[in-house]
Amino acid sequence: MYARVVTFEGAGAAAMEETAKQIQEGERPEGIPATAFYFLGDRASGKTVTIGLFETEEDLQKGHETLSAMNPPGEGFGRRVSVDLMEVLAHMTE
Repeated sequence: MYARVVTFEGAGAAAMEETAKQIQEGERPEGIPATAFYFLGDRASGKTVTIGLFETEEDLQKGHETLSAMNPPGEGFGRRVSVDLMEVLAHMTE
């Protein structure tokens, strides 16, 4: 399994809420073969982290290309400060 981890800074609380709502209610964008997606945020600092999980390295690369071409959602979302592509070395659920 592979992960794409992206950090943004400078997001406003309203932009975070709107993005979370869009993710929860929206459909998966075409060209992003992720098996899971997490959107984490710290409203006080304006920092957000997105984590997309992918089954294969090829899926990761395809998702990365699609996501890299996109702009941050909406007004007030801040700026992308890092993008890391990593192999998931361990994964625990309940």
